[in-house]
Amino acid sequence: MPPRRKPSRMTDEAWRLQLLIDSVVDYAIYMVDLDGRVASWNSGAERLKGYTAEEIIGQPFSRFFTPEDQAREFPRHALAKAAEVGKFESEGWRVRRDGTRFWALGVIDAVRDPTGRLVGFAKVTRDMTERMEAREALERTRAALAQSQKMEAIGQLTGGIAHDFNNLLTVVVNNLDLILQDPGDALRTERLVQSAQRAAERGAKLTQQLLAFARRQPLRPEPLALNSLIAGFQAVLRRACGTAIALELELANDLRAVRIDATQFEAALLNLVINARDAMPEGGALRVGTANLDVKPGEPAAASGIAPGAYAVVSVRDTGAGMTPEVVAHAAGRGSGLGLSQVYGFVSQSGGHVTIDSGPGEGTVVRLFLPAGGMAAREKLRRRGGTVLVVEDDPDVLQSTVEMVRGLGYEVLTAGDAIDALAMLQREASIDVLFSDIVMPRGMNGVELAREARKLRPELRVLLSSGYANAVLAAEHGLTPDFSFIGKPYRWPDLAEKLRGGRMH
Repeated sequence: MPPRRKPSRMTDEAWRLQLLIDSVVDYAIYMVDLDGRVASWNSGAERLKGYTAEEIIGQPFSRFFTPEDQAREFPRHALAKAAEVGKFESEGWRVRRDGTRFWALGVIDAVRDPTGRLVGFAKVTRDMTERMEAREALERTRAALAQSQKMEAIGQLTGGIAHDFNNLLTVVVNNLDLILQDPGDALRTERLVQSAQRAAERGAKLTQQLLAFARRQPLRPEPLALNSLIAGFQAVLRRACGTAIALELELANDLRAVRIDATQFEAALLNLVINARDAMPEGGALRVGTANLDVKPGEPAAASGIAPGAYAVVSVRDTGAGMTPEVVAHAAGRGSGLGLSQVYGFVSQSGGHVTIDSGPGEGTVVRLFLPAGGMAAREKLRRRGGTVLVVEDDPDVLQSTVEMVRGLGYEVLTAGDAIDALAMLQREASIDVLFSDIVMPRGMNGVELAREARKLRPELRVLLSSGYANAVLAAEHGLTPDFSFIGKPYRWPDLAEKLRGGRMH
């Protein structure tokens, strides 16, 4: 509390300063001597910390800190830093007289006499608990909203995807039934089988695209034609748009090839389309376009941070309400939008750049600048001799795989698990390729088998396969880029390229 009467030894100026300090009740303001003991105490300090002046003056100011901070000598380091540079500021938990804690913003200023000699420290503390709790509550709300938006988007997608899958399964099941009814008609059987295969391929692609959207996967870049990739993905994009939005593709002729991860690109494009859809709740038009662009030094694009070079540009343009410059700046800082962080992460890892152009009432266009790379010419499928050891514990899959590998001109040996495969590798020197499923019985998975096989035969080529996504395999089974990988289900052209040593991950 402010002193009732002016002490006889105190000057008028000092008395007014004391009255001012004691009238501040929202801040703890006090002095600390060179030994770290409290030398003065204002009413704000009594209100905040719970000590009267008689109780605390002469006591170590370290008692306001948590036992954890005291154990690491934080109070002593704080005074030393203030003495060194003149000021020390920190946030953290502090302790009141009754043992309760509060979140505090504290400032320590070094106090020196006219000759520059250090005579003590001025300490100011403010209770920031409510602000900290409000900030945490806001972050929790934002996180919950983002999760809610993502789950809503996934729910909308999977509803449409389920419809597509049922259609695909109808084709496969009906065709199998028709074949069983009249298996002797070779031409009819071939036609029905081809139709079922096309349906199964579409189902496999839908699964891969959903997995790419649902989880982060390590980038596995390969030379790709973007126009073909986008055109093949448009069914999923149309499902994401819904019926109120018209999706248009404007794909440039002779678009440059790029070297990127296909599934991550699809996930990025899907995220942008979902963002654009959400910006048009009443419906509108959404255009996905491609173009070639050469960025030269000194051009506006280069001035905005895009490295000079040749690019293939993918744009997603909506007719929504648009964004203010402040919102655009926040989004360009990777801070908003469902999946926008995934988009920035993918493009950045691919060596590219993202731009966002928008204005109130003007809609939004997001552009992905992807460095152009030479398209590796796909070799014609050719047969070659050699011996492949196929390791698969499912008898039906093993039989199908053996027929496919033999049809590609290879000699085939088989094993039902990793233990038998290692024994065969020790016996048979003629084996050129180990082709193994990853999820295996008897305690050794396919990745572990591949490592042991390479110890026996360093020159051995290894191809691993699984129906799980690469990210799951990497996390659960230790899959690394050291081994070539092909996902299930696969077709014989892709398997042929893999067996020849291609790295089409």
